[in-house]
Amino acid sequence: MQQARTQFEQLLSKHKPTPQLLQRLQCNSSKATQHTAKLLKWLKLALAGSLLLFVLNYYYTELQEQRCALKLPRPLRYALRPPERCDFCANIKTVPRLRDLSAAKFEAEYAYSGAPVIVSDAMKNWTATTLFNYWYFRDVYGKAKRKQRIRDCQFLPYTTGFRDIYEALQMSAARVELQPEQQPWYFGWSNCHAETAEEFRRHYGKPYFLPAGSENNNVDWFFMGTAGLGAQMHVDNVRLPSWQAQLAGSKRWLLMPPPECYFQCRSHEVIVQQGDIIVLDTNRWYHQTFVQPGAISLTIGAEYD
Repeated sequence: MQQARTQFEQLLSKHKPTPQLLQRLQCNSSKATQHTAKLLKWLKLALAGSLLLFVLNYYYTELQEQRCALKLPRPLRYALRPPERCDFCANIKTVPRLRDLSAAKFEAEYAYSGAPVIVSDAMKNWTATTLFNYWYFRDVYGKAKRKQRIRDCQFLPYTTGFRDIYEALQMSAARVELQPEQQPWYFGWSNCHAETAEEFRRHYGKPYFLPAGSENNNVDWFFMGTAGLGAQMHVDNVRLPSWQAQLAGSKRWLLMPPPECYFQCRSHEVIVQQGDIIVLDTNRWYHQTFVQPGAISLTIGAEYD
């Protein structure tokens, strides 16, 4: 046993690593550690990128048309918005106000070009212009069945703090009419509920100037409120162009091109009056609205294909 130990110690002494060999081993070990660290860093970045792409794809393909808890913050949605080709706004100097607009002219010049236009004679046969108001909606929604289904439709409280359409329709008459010392109000909602949608659509229809094969989206939108409020500057994230009909009151619209088109396109400011329909691609134009003094503003809007 002692002889074996002696032979092993002699063998180790003959092959003792030199300082140069130790330095090389240390250098190689350091390089391997750095390489491993870089590899792990790239793997983490790749994983994070894949996760972000998955979330974005899921949001745009599955959640965009639903009312869900998962929602990208507005600054992130704007930052990730693909840049626009500026030809949709480069040659627009004014927003025209037209009457007797044929479907052929509308389709050729406005329907899918992104160019805004106001049509001032498209609600002649609509009973909604005299029937719809705050009290009408309170009555219809109060009588509706399956009220929870109505609450599930999308609701936009803006700065009012209302939680749903039913809470918004419980204001006092003094606030509804914006009497002295009352707070202004403005909110919007969709009529995704079949029962109320059927009632509402008996009083308005497809604007006459839309192309013959065009169809409205299944969900219409209402926006209602008093002077002093409106929608903040934003760009929409919907599938199609849209129209908005000013059933009562009036609103000032501020239209701005996307940031990448600031030096090629102009901003526009127009007053949409009672009886007017404004048509534009709200996915391209940034827009802000201001309810004008006077009657309560009430608009209805829908996408079209």
